[in-house]
Amino acid sequence: MLINWYPGHMNKARKKVKEIMPSVDIVIEVLDARLPFSSTNPMIEELRGDKPFLKVLSKSDLADSQITKQWQDFFRQQKNMDALAITTQNISIAKTIPARAAAMFPKRGSSIKPVRALIVGIPNVGKSTLINTLVGKKVASVGNEPAITKAQQKIKVNDGFVLIDTPGMTWPGAKNEMVNYRLAASGAIRDTALEYDDLAVFAMDYMLQRYPDSIQAYYHIKELPDSANDVLNIIAKTRGAIKNGRADKVRIGESFVRDLRAGKLGKLSFEEPLVSYRLRE
Repeated sequence: MLINWYPGHMNKARKKVKEIMPSVDIVIEVLDARLPFSSTNPMIEELRGDKPFLKVLSKSDLADSQITKQWQDFFRQQKNMDALAITTQNISIAKTIPARAAAMFPKRGSSIKPVRALIVGIPNVGKSTLINTLVGKKVASVGNEPAITKAQQKIKVNDGFVLIDTPGMTWPGAKNEMVNYRLAASGAIRDTALEYDDLAVFAMDYMLQRYPDSIQAYYHIKELPDSANDVLNIIAKTRGAIKNGRADKVRIGESFVRDLRAGKLGKLSFEEPLVSYRLRE
């Protein structure tokens, strides 16, 4: 899957981040806990230099908890890096972020010298939701469509902690096809830039390999075929997604992908640390 989805404002955001990076104390990157490798922005690694880095694994309530733990351990082994898994259900964990950041800067954290945190994240990973949680009110737009945030803004969380928000940043397209598929499956790419039938085959094939019991349980399939197409055909019949006597691949593909994104198939993760990072070598 080749994705060409790089709105002009994202290129401007990258330039702005490069300009302000010297004046920030810490970088907070919000990732999708189901795909921390695919949802990270390699450009941030390049731009931050040696700045302390906090990886926030959002939507961890949708991810495989054991694999999320692996990701946290992996990130914490990196230089000047910490990791935190959060959910929208338990905001108390997210609320610890300012204190975590302030602990790294004993000479800052006052109203005169607040800790300045740059918060970044590719589209639809939950960055705006996290900002609103930290502030305690709606200051950032939230939606299920990617690229909601358009302009950079400075947000005071408390007297000692300030967030610098940026539009969702992605990059011109990943070289690895699997990264693009995972991003599309999570909803990080606009649906107009993908084909549901193609994406559904990828996602179903992955589920058959890693979480077959989840497919059987949710769709009530007694004997699970080995083929992703065959499984989608069965689901199409049970849901009446038939067109001209055959399975409507686009319709059932969209239905399946939306079930997956909503967590109806249970907690799942699309990638593990060591396997994923070999893709970038």
